[in-house]
Amino acid sequence: MPIITASKTQPSYDVIVVGSGAAGGQTAYTLTMEGAKVLMLEAGRSYDPVRETPMFNTPDQAPLRGSNTPDKYFGYYDSTASGGWDIPGEPYTSASNEIEKQFWWWRARMLGGRSNHWGRISLRNGNYDFKPKSRDGLGFDWPLNYEDVAPYYDKVEMLIGVYGTNEGLENTPNSSPGVLLPAPKLRANELLAQKHAKKIGVPVIPIHRAVLSTKQDADNVPQKLHPKNAKAQRILAQAMRERSACFWATDCGRGCSIKANYQSTTVHLPPALATGNLDIVTNAMVREVTLDDNGKATGVICIDKTTGTLHHFKARVVVLAPSSAESVRILLNSKSARFPQGVANSSGLVGKYIMDTVGGGLGGQVPLLESLPLHNEDGAGGSHAYVPWWLYQEQKAGKLDFPRGYHIEFGGGRMMPNSNTATNIDRFTQGSYGKEFKADARRYYGSMVGFAGRGEMIPNDDSFCELDPTVKDKWGTPVLKFHWKWSDYELKQVEHMQRTFTAILESMGGKASRPVAPGIKNIEPGGKIIHEVGGTIMGTTARNSVTNQWGQTWDVKNLFITDGGPFVSNADKNPTLTIMALAWRASDYILGELSRGNI
Repeated sequence: MPIITASKTQPSYDVIVVGSGAAGGQTAYTLTMEGAKVLMLEAGRSYDPVRETPMFNTPDQAPLRGSNTPDKYFGYYDSTASGGWDIPGEPYTSASNEIEKQFWWWRARMLGGRSNHWGRISLRNGNYDFKPKSRDGLGFDWPLNYEDVAPYYDKVEMLIGVYGTNEGLENTPNSSPGVLLPAPKLRANELLAQKHAKKIGVPVIPIHRAVLSTKQDADNVPQKLHPKNAKAQRILAQAMRERSACFWATDCGRGCSIKANYQSTTVHLPPALATGNLDIVTNAMVREVTLDDNGKATGVICIDKTTGTLHHFKARVVVLAPSSAESVRILLNSKSARFPQGVANSSGLVGKYIMDTVGGGLGGQVPLLESLPLHNEDGAGGSHAYVPWWLYQEQKAGKLDFPRGYHIEFGGGRMMPNSNTATNIDRFTQGSYGKEFKADARRYYGSMVGFAGRGEMIPNDDSFCELDPTVKDKWGTPVLKFHWKWSDYELKQVEHMQRTFTAILESMGGKASRPVAPGIKNIEPGGKIIHEVGGTIMGTTARNSVTNQWGQTWDVKNLFITDGGPFVSNADKNPTLTIMALAWRASDYILGELSRGNI
């Protein structure tokens, strides 16, 4: 994958895109395929999953049998090549010493960003999710509707490849006919949960995931995505033919050298580069957006992380897409006489209303899953089934003590054993050893089932980030300070999760590993789910928001944000698919405004 240095860049571009993950990748793809000249700036190192992914390595071939370490939280083979919650020289701070009031900020410093290691769960927001305040009076409504975004959901799903089924459930939108790829079969534990959860009114359905269950239709999809653009059709068709279908054998979190799963580095960037319209500079940490005397964005100043040299890159349009908090950091550091509190911050809302997904988990052991015949259940990385939120009507009627819902993800199955396998079964083996232990391991292996709840957080005034007044990174740039608070809404939601998980386990004939506890004891820290959004919320006026519905900042018409920052709510659906859909929509708008000379 060709990468250039700062000295090889053009004097000016149509668009600068900051960030190369799902948001930046989608933005650059849409713009370059339609002819715009784009410079992409990535704060991390270059990364090519085709060359770097250890597809077939087993845990015994890795240090510590592949276990996680402080610099490899998700295990030795995780595709996060550079980054994490703690990055040397790039700190962030917390306003509180209380653990429950601290925010964990994950940053992937590599080409493709978090798109390389995410769970690839691709769920659409529904009508309720875009108008939550109208439904229950809390938070904010989006300045757009599901109907505005639905065509872009279809486009993204066809481009990246998403498998799943249309179930027609409430606020769980169907994709258009022919868009989804076939869903893989459910694993044994998922089939058992599906059978018994139905008896207690909990629906278990195939999940939507950005993995190719079959080859893409390279003969027809490009024409649908790029009508009247023969060059784009030709480039995309070739890129799709270079992707192979999943062979259900390795963890998607490692990356994918056969390009079966979605990563910006294998799906968005190769065709964008093939247009000849994209330049990429890595190790380029953007510090600020620059403006002319009229308040128009002229480009960005960034730091070459390898040399410490400052560079000023210029463009007609600047798009921030490095992740929601990164965009806040850049905006707040872009101070001038016109914008003393940071660029695009006349509302004072830059950094406000940050959100993460509400996370809670519980597991247990199910005797019906003991001593199963030998079989391979690797499948796609992650679950093949999930539970969408199913209690909308009960919630609307006031029968629950929390206002927003959650979905449930599954863990379990007879996948590749690792160093934790023996630990997980230790409490059932009663100290067995030798041949007896091996027999016990075969009996209990695969009988553990885990549930993870992923719920909606209500935005609140106590969750925001700002510049730390004293702490700076290794290049002298002020860093972010986070303020965080879970409300009673989220804590009660986590308690409900635990009761549901226990009920499902018991319906399967199993037993939960621990009793239900207060939500504050079981809720994951803010940021731990790595779904942070908000901080540059969109709205209807310059007083109540930072951007309009297109991600265009009210204060600077040629400055856009296409990451999760403009989200005004964080539905229980994982945000990445919506980020990409909105980025494609915003990019179409940018192309139109450029052609009309408005920006």
